[in-house]
Amino acid sequence: MTPEASARPVCSRSRLWAAALLGSGFMAAQPLSRMLRRLLRSSARSCSSGAPVTQPRPGESARAASEELSRRRQFLREHAAPFSAFLTDSFGRQHSYLRISLTEKCNLRCQYCMPEEGVPLTPKVNLLTTEEILTLARLFVKEGIDKIRLTGGEPLIRPDVVDIVAQLQRLEGLRTIGVTTNGINLARLLPQLQKAGLSAINISLDTLVPAKFEFIVRRKGFHKVMEGIHKAIELGYNPVKVNCVVMRGLNEDELLDFAALTKGLPLDVRFIEYMPFDGNKWNFKKMVSYKEMLDTIRQQWPELEKLPEEESSTAKAFKIPGFQGQISFITSMSEHFCGTCNRLRITADGNLKVCLFGNSEVSLRDHLRAGASEQELLRIIGAAVGRKKRQHAELFLMFHNSPPANPSISSWDLLDVQGLRPKMSFSSQMVTLWKGYRVPQTPPLAQQRLGSGCFQRHYTSHADTDANSKCLSPGSWAPAAPSGPQLTSEQLTHVDSEGRAAMVDVGRKPDTERVAVASAVVLLGPVAFKLVQQNQLKKGDALVVAQLAGIQAAKVTSQLIPLCHHVALSHVQVQLELDSTRHAVRIQASCRARGPTGVEMEALTSAAVASLTLYDMCKAVSRDIVLEEIKLISKTGGQRGDFHRA
Repeated sequence: MTPEASARPVCSRSRLWAAALLGSGFMAAQPLSRMLRRLLRSSARSCSSGAPVTQPRPGESARAASEELSRRRQFLREHAAPFSAFLTDSFGRQHSYLRISLTEKCNLRCQYCMPEEGVPLTPKVNLLTTEEILTLARLFVKEGIDKIRLTGGEPLIRPDVVDIVAQLQRLEGLRTIGVTTNGINLARLLPQLQKAGLSAINISLDTLVPAKFEFIVRRKGFHKVMEGIHKAIELGYNPVKVNCVVMRGLNEDELLDFAALTKGLPLDVRFIEYMPFDGNKWNFKKMVSYKEMLDTIRQQWPELEKLPEEESSTAKAFKIPGFQGQISFITSMSEHFCGTCNRLRITADGNLKVCLFGNSEVSLRDHLRAGASEQELLRIIGAAVGRKKRQHAELFLMFHNSPPANPSISSWDLLDVQGLRPKMSFSSQMVTLWKGYRVPQTPPLAQQRLGSGCFQRHYTSHADTDANSKCLSPGSWAPAAPSGPQLTSEQLTHVDSEGRAAMVDVGRKPDTERVAVASAVVLLGPVAFKLVQQNQLKKGDALVVAQLAGIQAAKVTSQLIPLCHHVALSHVQVQLELDSTRHAVRIQASCRARGPTGVEMEALTSAAVASLTLYDMCKAVSRDIVLEEIKLISKTGGQRGDFHRA
C-alpha cells in the first residue's frame, strides 16, 4: 500500500454515501441529523472515528505523534455529526437540555413562587400520562437531548417518579437525569431514585432558620429538607446543589451562613436572584443583585476564587480556598444568560416552552393524542424552537428600567425564637453534619403555667434575658408614667405652607438613639384562642408567623406609610403573650435606631401588622375577632423629649 493510500480515510465510502443521500429525496423521510449520526456510528464500528489513519514509523519523535493527535482532533471537530436542526434555533443555540414537569402540585406554598391559596390545577385527564412523558423523552433524546431534569410543582409527590427515572435511564444517549425538589420527600425516596438512575439533585432551601422556613414556605418541614440533604451526601452525590432564592428583607442576611456550609460539605450553594412569576407579587426592591451578594461574601472571604464555567452554564461559580464545596450565583435578572440558553421545557400538561419567561407555548399533548407521527412532532418542535427570541425582552426591560433597590434596607435579624414547640429531632448524624456552621438552633419550648392550670406560650424575637427583652408578663403591661417634656406642635408637620402633604426635612436634625414601643391586643374568642394555644391551626403556628410578620413590617414601614422616612433599624423585637382570661393575644413591638427621626411609626406598624396576621391565620375558625388597643406605649430620643403613656 502506498503512503497516499494509507493516509486515505478508511470511512470515505460511508461518507460519500452520506453525501449522496443529502442530494437525494431520501432525506425527506428521515431527519437529517439522525441519519448522519447513524451513518457515523456504523462507520465507527469498523474504522474508529473516521479520521485519516496513518501508522507511526519507527523512530518518530513524540512531537510528531502529538502533531498527529492534534490533526485527528481537528478533523473530528470539522466532521462531527451536525446537531439536530429541530433543536437549533435561528440564533444558532443548540438545545441539549430538557426540563420535564411531572406535576403542577406542590406540598409547599413558597412566597416567591405562588400565592398562599395555591394555583388552579389542570384536570388530571389533561396532564401527561407516564407513557406520554416517556414517548416525548425518547423523541427528544433521539434528536440530541443528553440531559433531562424532572421538575414540578414538586416532582417527588408523583407516585410513579421512581419508575419514570428507571425508564429514562434506559434511553441511549441520555447522560444525566436530575431532579429539582423542595426536599420534603427526598430522604425517603432517594435510595430508590439512585438505584433507578438519578444522577443529579437540586434541593431548594431559602433559610437556615426553622421559624423563618415555616414563614417563607407557609408549611412545616425544615427538618425533612435537612435530612434530605444529609441523605444525598451520605449516598455520594457530589456536589449536592442547594438552591437559595435571595430576597431583600427576608434572607439576605444569611448569605454568609450558607457560604460557610461549603467549608466541610460537598455542597454547591446556588444563590438565585429573585425573579417574577405569576402570583408571587414580584417587587424589584426585594431583588438582591449578584454583585451585591458577591460583595457581601467577599468582605468575609476576600480570597474567593472564580471558577471556570461551561458555555451554557446558568451559574457563576466561586470557591473559597480550602473549602470542600462551592457557591454559585444564578443571575437571571441582572446579567441574563439568554445568549447561551440550551434549555427547553415541557409542562405537566404537555406544553412545550422554549423560554421560561415567554408566554408562547405549543401543546405536544394534543398532537400526541391526535395520533401525530414522530416526523410531524419533530416539525412542530422545530417550528417552536425556531421562533425562540434572542431574549425575553419584556422581563429585562421591566428590571433594567426599574430604580435600583435600596441597599440600606435592613435585613432580617437572625432569630432565636423562644417558645417554639419541640421539633422532631434530627438524627445524631444530622446534628454532627450541621454543627459548627452557625445554623441557628431552636430553643426548647418555654411555657409558664398560669393559675388556671393551662400553659401560656411566650414568644420573643430576641433571646436576651435582661429586663429590657424578657418575655412579657402580666406585670409588664402596667401603664407607663409620663416622663420628660411633653412638647406638642400647633401645626401638622407633614403639611407645607400651601396645605399640601409633604415630607418633613430631617436633614439638619442631629442623630440620636431612638427607641419606641407599641402594643396591640387581638381578641380571638374561645375557639380560635384554644387552637392557637395548642398550635393546632391548619395554616400553621400563628404566633410564629405573626411575630415574623411584625418584624418584617417594621422594616418596610416607609414603603407602607407614604410620608414616613426610611429608617435603618438596628433592632426589632416582637413579643406575644396569650391572655386566657380574655381569650386574647397581647402584642408588644419595640424598635430601635440611631438617626434624625423617631421610630414610633415602625413600632406601631409592627404591632398592627402582627395583629392583622393573627386575624388572617384565625379567620377560617372565627370571624368574631377584634383588634383593639393599637397604641404607642413609649418613645425616647429626639428634640421633643421622651414619651411614656400614662
